[in-house]
Amino acid sequence: MTKARRHRLRVAFGDWQTPDELARAVFAILARDSTPFAAVLEPTCGRGAFLVAAAAARPDAQLVGFDVSAEYVHAARERLAGRPATLAVADFFRADWNAIVAELPEPFAIVGNPPWVTNSALGAIEVANTPAKVNSARRAGLDALTGSSNFDISEWMLVRLLEAARERDFELAMLCKATVARRVIAVIAERGWALEGELRSIDAARHFGAAVEAVLLRVRRARASQGTSSRWPVHASLDARAPKACFGIVDGRTCSDLDQFMASRALEGEAELEWRSGIKHDCADVMELAIDGEELVNGFGERVEVETERLYPFLKGSDVGNGRRVPRKRLIVTQRRLGEDTRALATSAPRTWRYLETHRARLSARKSRIFEGQPPYALFGVGDYTFAPYKVAVCGLYKRLAFSVLAPIDEKPVLVDDTCYFLPCGALAEAETLAAALNGELARRFFEARVFWDEKRPIGKALLRTLSLAALLRAEGKAFPAGS
Repeated sequence: MTKARRHRLRVAFGDWQTPDELARAVFAILARDSTPFAAVLEPTCGRGAFLVAAAAARPDAQLVGFDVSAEYVHAARERLAGRPATLAVADFFRADWNAIVAELPEPFAIVGNPPWVTNSALGAIEVANTPAKVNSARRAGLDALTGSSNFDISEWMLVRLLEAARERDFELAMLCKATVARRVIAVIAERGWALEGELRSIDAARHFGAAVEAVLLRVRRARASQGTSSRWPVHASLDARAPKACFGIVDGRTCSDLDQFMASRALEGEAELEWRSGIKHDCADVMELAIDGEELVNGFGERVEVETERLYPFLKGSDVGNGRRVPRKRLIVTQRRLGEDTRALATSAPRTWRYLETHRARLSARKSRIFEGQPPYALFGVGDYTFAPYKVAVCGLYKRLAFSVLAPIDEKPVLVDDTCYFLPCGALAEAETLAAALNGELARRFFEARVFWDEKRPIGKALLRTLSLAALLRAEGKAFPAGS
């Protein structure tokens, strides 16, 4: 088997084996907090790290393990030699988990480390080790086009296991991405399952060499007197005694700090001004021009001559995130509104048109589906708001709340890329008032209670628009700026 083939299969099956040290640490936590288990099930057991730890921690427990790899099942069986264990080769997505769980004596534990891979990643390497595609979140339109319909395979697996076990006396203890754990809890709340639990952070870089926020997700049946728990304690480490905060779901919305969320609800409301996204062009080497003395240079090092009326000062998300307000680049703007016919550039801006024509192949090869059926060299995220003279902007990718006022350069508005969000403003005083409030303590606490810094884009439009700007300004004793 080639190295490339081995890597492809490793990705396909999420084959990052759990270190024995980590498996033992998980069972130390379970032994400290839980009733002794009569059975331990590991649905994707690999070489058996969790089952070996279970055998040491609960010598009398019935051990059950499955894996899609016969080689790994054999390895797990060898490691458990002399211990009573039921091990079998099985495809998780075709196994009858209702029947398997029904045979386990209570109380039982479901433990393990399901694959940390998304369905789109599997699709990219043409692997079919996935569940049936069902749009359970009912996403459509732009969300589906831009990737919001993507999901982690482990999310599907965990929900399936909870569905099978939720009415039994059980505890699920699984290693997963923090984002997956939160989505699973959201499904629990959405379906009204009477479950409760907690999250404990693990060092994914140390144990798996993965640059991702990961947790031990623990879920168990809730007390008979309560339904779905709204409080899910979050611990800073695997063995931390006290939680650092409580994750929660309120009215279908997730919050990173439930107590602070409730304390700041008076500031909630639809934002009176609409947050806008920056321009998306998907071809930086052609569309973004660096300033080299008196000349403009594209990403290929070519000297470029285009009409100045088609050039605008341009900030990337990294510029906005680092507080840079003087652009180092200029952006070629082909449209003033979405869908505008760009072919008029051949007459109104012939040098710009000729330049774009020389790079037609690159611009036509842009992969995003939002450009399909659009005029040549089209942009996305462009409208009258794009050209507002002043903006209050924030980068969605950076892990900090920093709102900047952007003022015109050479009498032209500064534009931002599609990793940024902004409030368009007609006057400097308006922008400065809004930015001061957004950078203040009240807004910081509001957003901190609702943001998840491990998300790929932690600061998004959905988060920003939950804050009522009018309520924020009233709380600070300020008037809403005229003209807003």
